[in-house]
Amino acid sequence: MCACVCKPPYDSSLTDGQWAVIEPLLPRRDPARGGRPLRYPRRLVIDTILYVLRSGCAWRLVPHDLAPWDVAYRWFRRWSADGTWDRVHDRLRDAVRVADGRDPQPSAAVLDSQTAHSHQGGTAIGFDMGKRTRGRKRHLLVDTLGLLLRVVVHAASVQERAGAKLVLAGVSDEFPLLGLVWADGGYVNRVDAGLLDWAREHGRVQLQIVPRNADVKGFQVLPRRWVVERTFSWLGRCRRLARDYERKPAHAEAMIKVAMIRLMAARLAGEDVKPQGPIETEAARRLNEELNEK
Repeated sequence: MCACVCKPPYDSSLTDGQWAVIEPLLPRRDPARGGRPLRYPRRLVIDTILYVLRSGCAWRLVPHDLAPWDVAYRWFRRWSADGTWDRVHDRLRDAVRVADGRDPQPSAAVLDSQTAHSHQGGTAIGFDMGKRTRGRKRHLLVDTLGLLLRVVVHAASVQERAGAKLVLAGVSDEFPLLGLVWADGGYVNRVDAGLLDWAREHGRVQLQIVPRNADVKGFQVLPRRWVVERTFSWLGRCRRLARDYERKPAHAEAMIKVAMIRLMAARLAGEDVKPQGPIETEAARRLNEELNEK
């Protein structure tokens, strides 16, 4: 069995530049604590996880020139439990914001959710009556660059307003400068507008609703709201995220963070990622317009 990083690499594999960004952030192994040396390099393990993420295949179907599936899954599960993915993700997000000339702490964010079909069973699975979908919801809070601040995966039966509370609860403790959050009309209606007061009291943020034009049918690019739609489009490049195949919500959240880690590592390595699809293309056009106006 090959224990090195195999050549030529798969399209999903880390480049040398991306690995140089990620490798210093991974936990260091202390030889003084004993234990035998790692049999498979951590870069090969991450390449195996990325292959599953990008291709959408089952763990047991990874190619034989990558790390064994049970080794890769064990490391993925371990780093999900001990917070390694969280720490790497947050460090890269701060670095991307600084490289873009922003403060590491965001002052504004965008909130939205996405319902995904669930196929493998597991915990926290429900039925979304609005989308007529059995599965889970992915609630994302992103900054104005589209970078992930928080993600909460819960049952699809949980309403938007209840899911927003899971995301916004205590958000000011983690992001003290955050004061404004944009969201769509699904979070407030004529019957229940209590989320606005709840966000101000418990999240210490102002929730501003961006209404949809009811006279226009189909997809609309709404002010500020296109940022989070572009993030969902980025995640859509990973076939593992096209549906929810994870048995635990924590693993579903970790897969989203791994996808963002790969994207941010590419940015920091100076590797351009071209827009794909109409949403990303329109988002790139609007972003260029905003930059030119400044």
